[in-house]
Amino acid sequence: HQQDALRTSSGRTSFATEAIHVGQEPEQWKSMAVVPPISLSTTFKQNAPGNHAGFEYSRSGNPTRNCLEKAVAALDGAKYCLALASGLAATVTITHMLKSGDGIVCMDDVYGGTNRYFQRIAAEVGLDVSFADCTQPELLKAALKANTKLVWIETPTNPTMKVVDIKACSDLVHEHNKDIVVVVDNTFMSAYFQRPLALGADICMYSATKYMNGHSDVVMGLVSVNREDLYERLKFLQNALGGVPSPFDCYLCNRGLKTLHLRMERHYKNAMAAAKFLEADPRVERVIFPGLPSHPHYDVMRKQCTGCPGMITFYIKGKLEHATTFLSNLKLFAVAESLGGYESLAEHPAIMTHASVPENERRVLGISDTLIRLSVGLEDEADIIEDLEQALAATVSTHNHWHHQFLSSQQLLLQRRLWQTTVLKSQNIFFPIKT
Repeated sequence: HQQDALRTSSGRTSFATEAIHVGQEPEQWKSMAVVPPISLSTTFKQNAPGNHAGFEYSRSGNPTRNCLEKAVAALDGAKYCLALASGLAATVTITHMLKSGDGIVCMDDVYGGTNRYFQRIAAEVGLDVSFADCTQPELLKAALKANTKLVWIETPTNPTMKVVDIKACSDLVHEHNKDIVVVVDNTFMSAYFQRPLALGADICMYSATKYMNGHSDVVMGLVSVNREDLYERLKFLQNALGGVPSPFDCYLCNRGLKTLHLRMERHYKNAMAAAKFLEADPRVERVIFPGLPSHPHYDVMRKQCTGCPGMITFYIKGKLEHATTFLSNLKLFAVAESLGGYESLAEHPAIMTHASVPENERRVLGISDTLIRLSVGLEDEADIIEDLEQALAATVSTHNHWHHQFLSSQQLLLQRRLWQTTVLKSQNIFFPIKT
C-alpha cells in the first residue's frame, strides 16, 4: 500500500523515493515518529495467550528489523526480504534448505568466506559442492548434475571482477531443472546498480556490511525473494537457526539505505577516474574494472547493470614486494579488509581476504602476489588519485631496479599530466554505462 501511494502519475516509483519512504510510515507508531525508533525489547506483551500484535519474541520478529526488510524488498523489486546477522549467516541459512547428498554448483571465483564455507563446512556435512566458471554458460551447464539443487553466482566476482550473465545462467539452469534455486550474491553491486530477481534469479543476497549499509559500522546479511515457498522456508530457518541482526544494526542499515543512490553514483564516478588513471600508468600491468571498455565482460555489464561499484582490482608490475610496498605507502587508502564503506580501502587478496583459498586454486583464478584490490570511497577524486600516484612513486623509489626496468622520468611526468587532465575533465561528471 505504501508503494502504491508513492507512485507518480506515470505509475513509476523512483529508487530514491522508495529507499526513503517504504517501510518507514509514521502511522505505524503511536508517536507518529518520522524516523523509525529502535525497538530494543526482546519480548512483546500479548493481549491474551497466543494473541499478540504481530510480534512476540525479537528473534522471531522485530519492529525495527521489519522496517529494514520492507525497504530492502522494495529496492530489490522483491515481495519479501529477510535480514540476517552477516553475509555468511545469510549463506548458511540459504544452504540449510538443502539436505545431505544435494548438490551445489558455485561460481569458481567468489568471496573467500563463501569458498571456505562451501569447501570446508558444507562439503563436510554431506553436500556435493562443485565449482564452475559461470561466465561461460556451457561450463555451468556441464557442471549441473541430477542432484544439483542450488547454483551460487557472484557477479562481479571477488576479487577478479568477472561478470556473469545472470539471465543467461538463470534461464539455462531453470531449463535444465525448474526446481534448482539460483542465488546471486549482489554484494558488490547493491540494489541500486543491479536487480538479480528481475533477471531470473530466485534469491538475491547481500553482505549488507558493504554498500547497502555503506558506513563500515554494521555486520549484516540480507536475502530477497519473490517466491512465497522460498520465503516461508527461509523465514523458518531465520528463526530456527537464530542468525538475526540486532535492532540497532537494523536501524543503522535502514539509515544507510537513504543515501544509497547518492553514494553509489559517487563511488562509480571516483572509481572510474581511478581506473582510468591506473590503466594509463606504466607501473601497472593490468586494470580490471567492469566500467572500462577493456574489461572482457563489458558488454554483459552494460546489458544487466546501470552502473559500477567502487571496486577495482589491478596487477602491479613487479613481484610480491612491489605490491606490499605500494600498500604500505598508501596514506588516504586504509589497508584493511571489507569494502563498500564511504572510506577508501586497499587490500592484498592472496594474503588477506582470500588467504583461505588453496594456493593452487588462487593461481588458477588469477589471485597472484601482484594483485591488489581497491574499494574506492567517497573522498575527493583528486585526493584519491594523488594517493595512488604517490604510493606508486614510493614503490618505484624503494625498488630502484624496478624503476630502471619500467620507467623513465619523462614517462612519469607525462603520466602525472595525464591524470591531472583526467581529473579536470571528470569533475562533476557521472559516467553512466547505460544511456
